[in-house]
Amino acid sequence: MRNIVVMDAPSNLGLRPPAPGTVPGCYKLAGALRDNGIVRRLGALEGGVVVPPRYDRGDWQEGDGVFNARAIAAYTRTLADRIEPHVSAGHFTLVLGGDCSIQLGAALALRRLGRYGLVSIDASPDFRHPGTSDRIGAAGGEELALATGRGQEDLTDLEGLRPYLQDEDVRLFGTRDAFVDDEDVAELRGLKVPVTTVSDLRRTDPADLGAATAADLDAAALDGFWIHLDADVLDPSVMPAVDSPDPDGLLPGDVTALLRPLVRSPRCAGLNVTIYDPDLDPDGSAGVLLTDLVVAAFTTD
Repeated sequence: MRNIVVMDAPSNLGLRPPAPGTVPGCYKLAGALRDNGIVRRLGALEGGVVVPPRYDRGDWQEGDGVFNARAIAAYTRTLADRIEPHVSAGHFTLVLGGDCSIQLGAALALRRLGRYGLVSIDASPDFRHPGTSDRIGAAGGEELALATGRGQEDLTDLEGLRPYLQDEDVRLFGTRDAFVDDEDVAELRGLKVPVTTVSDLRRTDPADLGAATAADLDAAALDGFWIHLDADVLDPSVMPAVDSPDPDGLLPGDVTALLRPLVRSPRCAGLNVTIYDPDLDPDGSAGVLLTDLVVAAFTTD
């Protein structure tokens, strides 16, 4: 078993404020999972904290592009600098977010090293870009589009490495059935990017699907792959503590079964965990559930 390195990426730069004068609370995710013993329970090594810039949208207005773009670009480079040596050393890097824009740091790190795929387990594809939406702004809902080269150049072409991900190297799981007719999902399917909805996943065994996906990516012309786990893929009945608790999501057992063969693949370089917001979880039960889910993916047969 490879060494697991746990690294905190407590950035909330990619989300809109939940209310005027406030900031998104997902930056507390890492602390909550650590309080639930995730490092000890995984027998993991300490990867430290990658401190983000201050959340400050300034005088940003709708139509100005991605807010906090300069800060996100700087943080993406810094996070990539921290992830890259662990991947090069063969460690499994577990990154505790943070909003989904932290995925850009992993994508840039991996692009520096070669060609890597992405398994995204998320309620929405995060593929919003100027070609599909006039409401560009929150990178946390746009990171897949940015990583595949769609959007403003100061985020899509860092270090001249655009795109960080090839379309054909992406696999999506857990998309809500209610989103299947959305323009971004239709575009992904037109690009032949596999999109597995909640109902698709429930028609099969998630463990078999995870194993088949790992085998598919292992056989591809890739140097490896990364996993992005957004807590909002879970149904709000068990995970209400997210910014967009859309109904009809997956249950913890579904996600753990899907994850287990993926994280155990020797070609899997790491995993992001994002979006859980302790501010929306006053008794901490959703944080306990999320910690248990991730630990079970590594430790339960």
